[in-house]
Amino acid sequence: MRDISSRKQWTEALSKLDRQRDDAAVMLELALEAKDEATFAEADQELETLQKAVADLEFRAMFSGPDDERNAILTIHPGAGGTESQDWAQMLFRMYARWIERMGFQYEVMDLQAGEEAGIKDAIIEVRGQYAYGYLKAEAGVHRLVRISPFDANKRRHTSFASVFVMPEVENNVEIKIEEKDLKIDTYRASGAGGQHVNKTSSAVRMTHLPTGIVVQCQNERSQLRNRDMAMKILMAKLYQLQREEEKAKLGELEKNKKDIAWGSQIRSYVFHPYNLVKDHRTGVATSNVQAVMDGELQEFIEGFLMGKQYKKKAGADVPDDVEIEE
Repeated sequence: MRDISSRKQWTEALSKLDRQRDDAAVMLELALEAKDEATFAEADQELETLQKAVADLEFRAMFSGPDDERNAILTIHPGAGGTESQDWAQMLFRMYARWIERMGFQYEVMDLQAGEEAGIKDAIIEVRGQYAYGYLKAEAGVHRLVRISPFDANKRRHTSFASVFVMPEVENNVEIKIEEKDLKIDTYRASGAGGQHVNKTSSAVRMTHLPTGIVVQCQNERSQLRNRDMAMKILMAKLYQLQREEEKAKLGELEKNKKDIAWGSQIRSYVFHPYNLVKDHRTGVATSNVQAVMDGELQEFIEGFLMGKQYKKKAGADVPDDVEIEE
């Protein structure tokens, strides 16, 4: 039924586009006959509407992958650098939370481990919404931050890295067989904030899939049963992702296209000093409105990646055209 509904949306959209094209052609013909300025203006408006409809449909065509319609599981890991990178990971967490709200999606924190001084050591988020995975797959990779460190007493400039990995969420009707004998399940006391119950009972769950070596953990919920359900959901998503790869024998084959969380491997750089610039290195999409990006305005970057566009967007005059992010 979902497949039928999806196909129906496409046929209806194409039929509507066909009607809009006919309407625009009629208006243009009337304008040419009447040679009236008002009619030309109306025809021009019809053409603009048609152009936007074509662009919207073209963008929707980017979501043609078998998993694009699914919900997504997004993970954020800080790179080397301790507090600096952990703080950057938390900033990315907030950025994606704002983007999710802007999109009208919903999210649930599946696991969140706080840093010792600031930031986070790890975050796993379930993002629910139509084409959530289709959108977020554009964000997978290493994200780099350049700023004056708030943790440096000498106010020196620091570079931090964090990685983002995105998986499609697996539904119950997807055949992923997980046998009890293949699982090693450990329970332990959760760390960080959470109250007496979280910290004084063994509610956290670590689940190891022995055949593949995949390890997942969840400690965000008060209930051990709830944490176990969350961990199983993450494990199923990872196994499904592994299953879709050509080589299924080793987890390393799944992650062969993932780069080190370090210099030269970033997909996007966020520069707060000595100038303001966010630049996607895959497409060249850039903006100097850093604050807007950190508040969740990511659509330019996502659309640029999905559409394969090579262009730049300037949000201010303070960044010259020839500015390149120094390595």
